[in-house]
Amino acid sequence: MNLLPNPNIHPARTEDYKEVAPLIIQAMEDLACTFANTEDPQKAIPLFEHFFQQKANQYSFEHTLVYKEMGKILGSITFYDGALLPQYRKPFLEYIAKKHKVTGLTIEDETEPNEIYIDTLSVLPKHQGKGIGKQLLAAAISQAKKSSQKKIGLLVDIENPSAKKLYLNLGFEAVGKKQLGNSVYEHLQLKL
Repeated sequence: MNLLPNPNIHPARTEDYKEVAPLIIQAMEDLACTFANTEDPQKAIPLFEHFFQQKANQYSFEHTLVYKEMGKILGSITFYDGALLPQYRKPFLEYIAKKHKVTGLTIEDETEPNEIYIDTLSVLPKHQGKGIGKQLLAAAISQAKKSSQKKIGLLVDIENPSAKKLYLNLGFEAVGKKQLGNSVYEHLQLKL
């Protein structure tokens, strides 16, 4: 039973992995390839399919909402309590070190305690511009307001000013910069 106010938005299920993994990679861009030690985003898909189906990690189905129309997932948002990032990230970093030989990355904490952190937000390209991303974001904010946290945050690529503008127009404010892999991101937050 869907308890979310939007009938198109549902908690993700493990069996959604085939549709959601490419959305996660789309949101992460080059960083997904860095984690999978490849230059081909298609080769990163198995890594994120694996972690999406597992519990207690930053890409888990249990932290994800999906937007569905006619039985097809058009978008997803993954978010969690920022204080739990170290424990959610640990199995992922151990796995990519062992399976993909990825070590020595500069990965700052993306989030902080007292923040609900939006790890990924993504909409299929042919469905962008229809408000699906805003609806997913609204659903995440609605859930975050039910928590004890005081803010919700995310990172936006410095080289993506249109995404930053969208979030600023929604009330987010820039609070700093973070480095993940080879890229620098701006940390934006919205007070709940």
